[in-house]
Amino acid sequence: MNRQFRQTIIAGNWKMNMLASGIRAYAEELGSLAPGSDKWCETVVCAPFVLLPSAIEVFKGSHIGVGAQNMSQHESGAYTGEVSGMQLLDIGVSYVIIGHSERREYYGETDASVNKKVLAALSNSLRPIICVGESLGQRETGITYELVAMQIKSALVGVSSEEVRRAVIAYEPIWAIGTGVTATPEDAQDVCREIRNVLSFIYDEETAQAITIQYGGSMNDKNASQLLAQPDIDGGLIGGASLKADSFAAIINAANQ
Repeated sequence: MNRQFRQTIIAGNWKMNMLASGIRAYAEELGSLAPGSDKWCETVVCAPFVLLPSAIEVFKGSHIGVGAQNMSQHESGAYTGEVSGMQLLDIGVSYVIIGHSERREYYGETDASVNKKVLAALSNSLRPIICVGESLGQRETGITYELVAMQIKSALVGVSSEEVRRAVIAYEPIWAIGTGVTATPEDAQDVCREIRNVLSFIYDEETAQAITIQYGGSMNDKNASQLLAQPDIDGGLIGGASLKADSFAAIINAANQ
């Protein structure tokens, strides 16, 4: 982390987990275990659409923000089952995950659709957490840098240097998501440094230094400190470890060291 230039952000991605009836107990436990979690880092929980109103109500007045896990590229219209950025903003959502590998793999999201959603998020004053990352096969082929660079350049088409400072980039090696396998701190840093180099190429060095880059591949309470000690890793997009208040709190506390 480099707090001199940019914000540290720990975001929990609950995926299709949690019930509305359990959010208050979770929040109370999290608050007791990480009472100073707003010291250095911003904390966000990204809940399924159906749980967003409950999460917003429970976390109201706290230092914890609420994000969505996806959104439509459209503002409104005949798009059954979709949720727009305007609707998310209206209920109090502040962040939205865009282009998660599971959305790309299972629901056919492309670099082009990710770009449209990024633009829609920014136009609705939402902070997009833009996910990029490679599969195991792509890593073994040696195209990690090229692939991640292409994903970033595609996602940010039409995004100004002022707007991009509101975005967050999450590097999530697909081979490390939900597998318990984590990139070494050095490997994660190498890719995150390359992401910053790409941002510098697209914009400029000052802008690149201002953008938060998260690591999103099985960060947990045991490896968070080592990962967050890397100069270009400014937080985490946390999956399974965010479902338990004690492990999530440990990650938040590590970010506040």
